[in-house]
Amino acid sequence: MLLSEIKKKTLRLANGLELVDFGFALPYTWVLVEGPDGKALGVAMTLPEEVQRYTNSISEPSIEAFIEKTDSLNVIERTLGIATVNAVSQYHLDVSDLPDIDVVELVEGFDMVAVIGNMPPVVRALREKGVKTLVFERNPKLWDRETLSDALEYVLLPEAEAVLVSGSALVNGTIEMILDRAKNARIVVLTGPTAQIHPELVKGTGITHLAAMKVIDLKKAVLGLKLGSFKGFERGNRKYVVRV
Repeated sequence: MLLSEIKKKTLRLANGLELVDFGFALPYTWVLVEGPDGKALGVAMTLPEEVQRYTNSISEPSIEAFIEKTDSLNVIERTLGIATVNAVSQYHLDVSDLPDIDVVELVEGFDMVAVIGNMPPVVRALREKGVKTLVFERNPKLWDRETLSDALEYVLLPEAEAVLVSGSALVNGTIEMILDRAKNARIVVLTGPTAQIHPELVKGTGITHLAAMKVIDLKKAVLGLKLGSFKGFERGNRKYVVRV
């Protein structure tokens, strides 16, 4: 199981780091860690439509306790786990020399692109360029007339030449199925704030690129998260793309 492998690798990377703060919140669950080289912030998209009457089994919060829940069937625990994986990843990831390019540029030249997780600005940009774009979304609240149910990913993904996958696929547990069905794609990009994972943790999985955000202004970003603000969080970030 992919999340189980990510968990094992991250536990080794987390050695020497300490949990500073965290929050299970909207729009992002977040975890702040600290080590000898400073602090790092990791986030994971909170999916309220996935949350039911779960009881969180974590009684003593710590980096290790959160990481151990990365592959939990409890979506609250899994979200905290992935946010922690991202925090540990960001601590070890230097993005200073990585390009800050729009994710749409990565898939220019492909005739058919699948977008998993409705991302309107990305979809609009692709369609304006004349790219045939299949958009899949699990949450009906985010559908429009051209959005496809994620149930159709199994049938249609093998036709896609390029696939843009929201990092939320880690949170809702669909990432392995997506990668399996996207084997014919020449490029698979995990994108969005939840895609902050270290490239070494997904090497060999079929993911070819990560397009995410590095938090530069921790104070501003954490305040934005505590206030439930997309914009407040993103103002303290720098976008980057890294090849896996």
